Amino acid sequence: MHDQLIERYIACWNEGDAARRRALIASTFTEGAQYCDPMLQGEGHAGIEALIAAAQGHFPGLRFRRRGGAEAHHDRLRFAWELGPEGAAAIAGGTDMAVIAADGRLAAVTGFIDFAPQG
Repeated sequence: MHDQLIERYIACWNEGDAARRRALIASTFTEGAQYCDPMLQGEGHAGIEALIAAAQGHFPGLRFRRRGGAEAHHDRLRFAWELGPEGAAAIAGGTDMAVIAADGRLAAVTGFIDFAPQG
């Protein structure tokens, strides 16, 4: 269950087609979900869609991918990710902590940057 949720979450960040991205967000996040990391924050499907679109504009040609396994207990989930060109070394990575709603979607995500380019 957690692996599929994380895969959908990563897919949201990588989906370039706005309509498909909105559908992925709806299946991954609750209507009132909140997202917060050191650079971005958004609330609800529209807010999360806007911040993902902004991130894609800021990092053109780069893809998010999962890094390692996940840990979960109760309604909490922690997993790592990285960002880089397809088939090449990552230029950034982080760890996200999430709250899973009763329906299995994400209610909240807090992201932390583990490494990123300086400057």
